[in-house]
Amino acid sequence: MRHLTKSLTPLFLITLFLFSACNPQGSGVRGGKDPLPSWNDTPRKEALIAFVTTVTSKDSADYLPPEARVAVFDNDGTLWSEKPLYFQLYFIFDRIKALAPQHPEWKKDKLIKAVLKNDIEKVRKFGGEGLARLMALTQAGMTTEDFEAIVSKWIKTARHPVTGKLLTEMIYQPMLELIRYLQENDFRVYIVSGGGQDFMRPWTLATYGIPVDHVIGSRQKLEYEIIGERPVLMRLPEVAFVNNESGKVVSIHRFIGRKPVLAFGNSDGDIQMLQWTWSVKGFRLAAFVHHTDAKREWAYDRSSAIGKLDTGLDLARKYGWLMVDMKKDWKVIYPSGLKNN
Repeated sequence: MRHLTKSLTPLFLITLFLFSACNPQGSGVRGGKDPLPSWNDTPRKEALIAFVTTVTSKDSADYLPPEARVAVFDNDGTLWSEKPLYFQLYFIFDRIKALAPQHPEWKKDKLIKAVLKNDIEKVRKFGGEGLARLMALTQAGMTTEDFEAIVSKWIKTARHPVTGKLLTEMIYQPMLELIRYLQENDFRVYIVSGGGQDFMRPWTLATYGIPVDHVIGSRQKLEYEIIGERPVLMRLPEVAFVNNESGKVVSIHRFIGRKPVLAFGNSDGDIQMLQWTWSVKGFRLAAFVHHTDAKREWAYDRSSAIGKLDTGLDLARKYGWLMVDMKKDWKVIYPSGLKNN
């Protein structure tokens, strides 16, 4: 418990003590059913179960009615992998390759040539402006319906360049279990991600069980048009809103209208979302997924170009935010790992 006192608040410690007294197995199993079977029996798992038990028990002083049970999750690096590149970038690269034969003028474009050669380091040198241009070339000039169809088709076959797995197979089994556990206890679960909102919505229900109206992300400018006699929304080559850092808090207020009582992220881009959740009066939980497993996934934090977790590590220690250790806390990483357990 000495280590635990450095990472959990006194309120959590009291709850864990009471919870353990009622549950001498100390594994979060109630009625013979473990709600988080892919989690090892660690203080982090106990803290999660204690939180849900506390806020959903009507005889608890910290009981929350269902309308107050709002949980928000980042996507990249929190619900699925994000290395060596954010997966939406693979979509953009594949779109460039598919469209290149129709655009011979691209042959002299240094940025596009780097994409066609899979020269990631050279692409990175073009920075945010380069990425914005690639997004404009591949995700604009079409209706929202057409874009949804393209993403839906791509996500069914897109495979990771390192693991060879379908990208939708690289979701975190322990986080899937947590989402379901929350939903079963009348939490409204939202994705609040820096990724493209229209990129995520076609597949989040099938992959995570999170419906499209609970997916909030970065947004492209749209324009209403009539084509023939059919009204459509056209995607313009401009970004309307970047849903990262403080932008996540703005979106939570705008689209949810209530502060979350549980927030999960994995990088410094999620700090403000966790701070917003931590400002709730009463029982609340803010947490990071810490990538510590180089064997089964990737190990990275302070110096990473993707999913950097630097300031967040310090703030987690300062405030007692939950730090989920992927190597220590998770029995398996991906659903495929269930076959070997």
